[in-house]
Parts: sequence; C-alpha cells; structure tokens
Amino acid sequence: MSLEQTINNDLKTAMLAKDEVALRSLRAIKAAILIVKTAEGAKAAMSAEEEIKLVQKLVKQRKDSLEIYEKQNRPDLAQKEKEEIAVIEKYMPEQLSEAELREILSKIIAETGASSPAEMGKVMGVATKQLAGKADGKAISAIVKELLAK
Repeated sequence: MSLEQTINNDLKTAMLAKDEVALRSLRAIKAAILIVKTAEGAKAAMSAEEEIKLVQKLVKQRKDSLEIYEKQNRPDLAQKEKEEIAVIEKYMPEQLSEAELREILSKIIAETGASSPAEMGKVMGVATKQLAGKADGKAISAIVKELLAK
C-alpha cells in the first residue's frame, strides 16, 4: 500500500476517533503529497524513496520549528510541533541507533579512504545515499566529523 493510501485510511480513522493531533498531522502529510503530485512535470505515482524523503522533510521542518519555539519560550507552539513529530515519525522507516550508525559510518570511511575532516564531503555523499531514511542528516554529519577528527 502506498503512503498516500495509508494516510487516507489513517485520516478516516482519526476523523472517526476525533483525534485532533493525528488529524492535523495527517492532513499536513496529505497536503505535502498533493503538492508533490500536482507539481509541474510530476509523475503519476511517487516511489517509496520519494515518500520517505517527503516524510523526512516534514519531520525536519517540525524539528526546526520546535527548536525556534523553544528558543522563543513558546511552550504552547512547541508542544504542537512535538505532537506532530510523534505522529509523522510513524510513517518513517525505523531509525538506526547511534551504535549502529557509528559502525556503518566507520565502514564507509574505510571504504572511501577518508582520513581527515577535509574529506568529509566524500564520506557524506556515500553515507547520505546509503542511509537515506534510516538516520537524520545532522546525526550522520556529527558522527562523521567526530570519526574523521580522530
């Protein structure tokens, strides 16, 4: 079942349950899917990889907003973002733990032959493709920096 079909089914369930948080979050995902599908030159259907990227983008937007709201001392808005993140993350593949991520990144560094922080771009290119949807870009970047600094 595609992400769009899953979202539509879950949206109906949330409506029946009168779950405002889920409704708000699912409507945001549905709106993002519609925007992608109606964009000029868009394909009829999204691939699984495109769906994952879309969901990741939505989570990242909310995390960025959450960070801003917390800095501005707006707990009411921050709470809404936290709730939406929790709902939207259910549609992402399972994320790697930090230990698993370190192990994979160490292998990638060995494969690419990178030995200094100046070669971080080489590692990040391979890592972001290989770990798409499985880990956050900021986490990948931080661990790569740390491993290359040693």
